[in-house]
Amino acid sequence: MNTKPKIALINGSPRKYGSSYKLLYIASRGVVDAGGEYVWIDLYDYRIKECFGCVSDDQSVCRYPCIIDDDDFNKLAKSILETHGFIISTPVYWYSVPGLLKNFIDRLTSFENMIFHKGRSLLEGKVSGFIAVGADSGCITTISHLMVVFNSMGVHIPPWALAYSYKGDDALEDEQAVRDSYNVGYIVARAASILANNEWYNPNVNVEKLVKETENTVVKLYNNKIDRLEIYKNKLKAII
Repeated sequence: MNTKPKIALINGSPRKYGSSYKLLYIASRGVVDAGGEYVWIDLYDYRIKECFGCVSDDQSVCRYPCIIDDDDFNKLAKSILETHGFIISTPVYWYSVPGLLKNFIDRLTSFENMIFHKGRSLLEGKVSGFIAVGADSGCITTISHLMVVFNSMGVHIPPWALAYSYKGDDALEDEQAVRDSYNVGYIVARAASILANNEWYNPNVNVEKLVKETENTVVKLYNNKIDRLEIYKNKLKAII
């Protein structure tokens, strides 16, 4: 039986009246039409400090709740945990996301690193989609970055999970962006209803065994390298 999906809609822009907000609102209509519900988060309503980088000093220290406890991250993170997925809508700041959104993403390392504490990233199995708005260029670069980051944290990215517009504050005049933004919401909610609560990543991999098997297989193929080198030598002789 499918789960009624709850999707966090994260507005990464400080301008609540801007196109990032507008296209995210359109995505919310898609969520509802797909049978889901949503929680709206204006990221700039929260105080989110920069990541300390504690995972690089001692991996065991980086965990949720985050050790930085004098800002709003842990409160905000709790609301993300209670959802089945999220959609981030962001303006493009020099081919990337605004600083506060970057802080938020960096701090989500505390979610991802739980794989070393509980065997599972706290974001694993959630579904995400992305919307970017720029005045000239950088939307695809920004979305590509977000997709790589969140997929690395264990998040599903379904087909057609992106929308973008280069029209700045005129994004509502961009018919394709409006259509795509609606579908980001619709598709993320539909995918979340199917994929919710499943575990995917297997941390119990026998690395030593896999490496040994691979090395043994490659050794058997080494003669192929010798044959290829011989071909090169013969071709060089023919040229010279």
